Amino acid sequence: MIIITGAAGFIGSVLVHHFNSLGVTDLLLVDEFESGDKWLNLRDAQFAGMIHPQELWDHPIWKKLNAVKGVFHMGAISATTETDMDLLYDNNTLYTNLLFELCAKKKVPLVYASSAATYGDGEQGYKDDHKLVGKLKPLNKYGWSKQLTDQWVLKQKLTPPCWFGVKFFNVFGPNEYHKGSMSSVVYHGFKQIKADGEIKLFKSHREGYADGGQKRDFVYAKHVCRAMVELMAAGKKKPALSGLYNLGTGEARTFDDLAKATFHALGLRPKIKYIDMPANLRAQYQYFTEADMAKLKKALPKFKFRALEEAVTDYVQNHLDTAHPYLGE
Repeated sequence: MIIITGAAGFIGSVLVHHFNSLGVTDLLLVDEFESGDKWLNLRDAQFAGMIHPQELWDHPIWKKLNAVKGVFHMGAISATTETDMDLLYDNNTLYTNLLFELCAKKKVPLVYASSAATYGDGEQGYKDDHKLVGKLKPLNKYGWSKQLTDQWVLKQKLTPPCWFGVKFFNVFGPNEYHKGSMSSVVYHGFKQIKADGEIKLFKSHREGYADGGQKRDFVYAKHVCRAMVELMAAGKKKPALSGLYNLGTGEARTFDDLAKATFHALGLRPKIKYIDMPANLRAQYQYFTEADMAKLKKALPKFKFRALEEAVTDYVQNHLDTAHPYLGE
């Protein structure tokens, strides 16, 4: 059995459907639904069982020898604007650390979600080198909650047989619809095009960047899930591959590029309106991110990310602009 935490969330649910596409349904899903629409992410998924996060620690599966083949820990508070540091520490840092210890004790491979937010303003670059981790300065509490786990993990002597802390860059794709303001520019842009015929982007408040010229490493959710599964498979064969890994494309693109790709996927001429960035976001806003992907390429030499335009086209035409936007429908 494979355990997936955060299974009803964005990346977690895409991972569930990826396993289903491979014919894997022996999945134990861990999450909370609350009152939102996350349940729709799993409505057409196939799995063996589902439990709440606090039920994981004493679940009978841990008592069965070699029953758990791997854990993908995607559960976390993902809002970069969250201000409650105690909440972030309990959910993002402490829960991950405890799960790491449990997987180490039970000898179960683990992939956990870190974040490119740990890189802060990029002063130290975007290289997933363990020697640089202690020098990173996240710009917000969310990034620091992830950084704390990365630093803690690297100090542990007892580890899972193979483990990977994956630093997600700007992930977009199907099943992100419940995330509200944290959903991607593609999703919000699509909704804006349908409503007003235009996409709104933030103006630049930093010299050297034009409005819409801010750059991010945009990466498709389907691709990062495939990469995680292949990483764990490679780690089982070669445990020395274990470590922190960037999951981005390795190519920074502008928000203008992303918006234009969305219009193109709909067969429309681009119409972009630039608006002021909220003052509370300016101090923690990343103007440039670009993953150094040398480490992943060495671990998975045959793995390739599709181009931004191809990914956006798939997302828009096969999900957003259809009557059935959720995976599996």
